[in-house]
Order: sequence, then structure tokens, then C-alpha cells
Amino acid sequence: MFFFQSMPVSTYDWWMRAGFVYPSCLAFALIAIFIFGSCWGSFINVCIWRMPRHESVVSAPSHCTVCGTDIRWYDNLPILSYILLRGRCRACHAPYSCRYFVVELVMGLLFCAFFVKAGLTQQVPGVLASGWIMLLFAMAAGWIDAKHRIIPDALTYPAMILGVTAAGFLPEVWGTEKWYAAAALSLASGLIPGAFLGAFALIGEKLAGREVLGWGDVKFIAAAGMLLGLPGAFFTLFIGSFAGSLGGVGCALYRRRPLRRTAIPFGPFLAAGAVLWVFFGNLICRALRG
Repeated sequence: MFFFQSMPVSTYDWWMRAGFVYPSCLAFALIAIFIFGSCWGSFINVCIWRMPRHESVVSAPSHCTVCGTDIRWYDNLPILSYILLRGRCRACHAPYSCRYFVVELVMGLLFCAFFVKAGLTQQVPGVLASGWIMLLFAMAAGWIDAKHRIIPDALTYPAMILGVTAAGFLPEVWGTEKWYAAAALSLASGLIPGAFLGAFALIGEKLAGREVLGWGDVKFIAAAGMLLGLPGAFFTLFIGSFAGSLGGVGCALYRRRPLRRTAIPFGPFLAAGAVLWVFFGNLICRALRG
């Protein structure tokens, strides 16, 4: 059994038991989850800015990157503060990147969408933890790699740890009642595709005489496996490779350069593949089982 299994409605209808079939209860839950997701989106914004610069994401308070003024709590409310301040620092009036608003809004919407999807498809509620972590990880890794051409270890290693830990605490997501079996499945689901992609990177470098794949991408797939399971990791790799190839060809044509001299970040495409699996993985597995 793998991640995103579905339980029979008659034996595990948590969506109905929680009262989410009633519009008022569902609306209240979605508002709370949207706020929860946008708050985590605010933290992801901190990671996107600080991790490539090797700055701490926990010790230093939020501050304006132009004038250095600490941002007060009421100016650091997700989405709302950006709108009220019109995207500018209260102290020096320097404009903030629209990324802050976009990431917070998108994470809130994704959290809500996955909550509804998990409930309506009768996935075990524990799947929300791994799914939300994967969405946060994909957003941060994809954005950082697109901007800086790296996926920081400070991002991938915690994602790996969280994946194995979540499996241990929520073994039902992995189709078992034993925490150690779920943790072992999570670990193996990361090591196998990570080793596969690592071997490809080493062989490709030997044959091409240059780096053909960044090790950050290898660690991303390993972390995705620990969060999503083995099928999810290989689906992420397949979709990411396919979309990345199309993106590379399109970029080469646009720049009028030979394809072998065109380099694009792989992380955003892997992130897109992971997000697709988060939302459609159980449906794909169900279709393949017939």
C-alpha cells in the first residue's frame, strides 16, 4: 500500500462525521484553513528570501530588506498587510515584491483545495499533513530554483525529516498500523528514487564531461518520495522531466540557441509534478488498478 490510499465510505466517512456536508461548517473550516495556509505561505516567503543568502529563517525578526526596519506584527499579517500598505514598507515606502502577496494567497488556496479534495475522495485525514508539507516544500523549492538555480539543503533535509516523522505518527496514510513500518516505507520511498536519480547524474556527468543534473534536484526527489511515496516520487520525476524537456526546447527556440547550450532550472518542473500528484495521485492509482 502506498500514500493516498482511499478508505471505503462506509467505514471511514470522516468528512460527514465532522459535519462538513453542511455549508456553514464547511465555510468556517475553509476560512480557518485559508488563514492557516496563508500564514505558512508567509513563512515560505521568508525561506525564499533568506535560504539562498544563508540567513536564518527563525532567529532574525522580519525586517525591510531596503531600510532594515523591523516589521511590526500588524504589518506582517498575511495578504491583509500587503493590501493595506499597498505593497510598500511603512517606514521607507520601498515597494515589496508581489511575490509576498502571491505566495501567501496561493498557499491559502492550495491548502483549502487539498482539504476539500481529501475529504470528497475519502482519503484518510492524516494525508493532510504530508500533502500540505509537500505543497509548502514544492512552492519554496520551485521558486528558489527558478530565481537562484539552487535547491538549498536547508530546505530539502527538513522536508525529508518531516516526511519520515509524519509517516511514523500517521502510519494509516501508508496502509499500516505500525509506526516503524510506515517510517521504513517512507525512508525507502525516498532512498530508491534518490539513488536512481543520483546514479543518472553521475553517469551523465561522466559521459557529457559536465554536470547534467544538480544534486539539489536529486535531494528534491528523495524528499518527495518520503512525503508522497514511491509512485509519487517517480511520477514527479516523469512529469518534471517531460515538462522540463518541453521547456528547454521552447527556451532554446526563443533564445535561438542550440539545445545543448540551453540551461533551465529543473526544480520548478519537479515542483509542478509533485503538486499534480498531491491532487491527483490517488485518482491515478485507482485508475491503474482498474
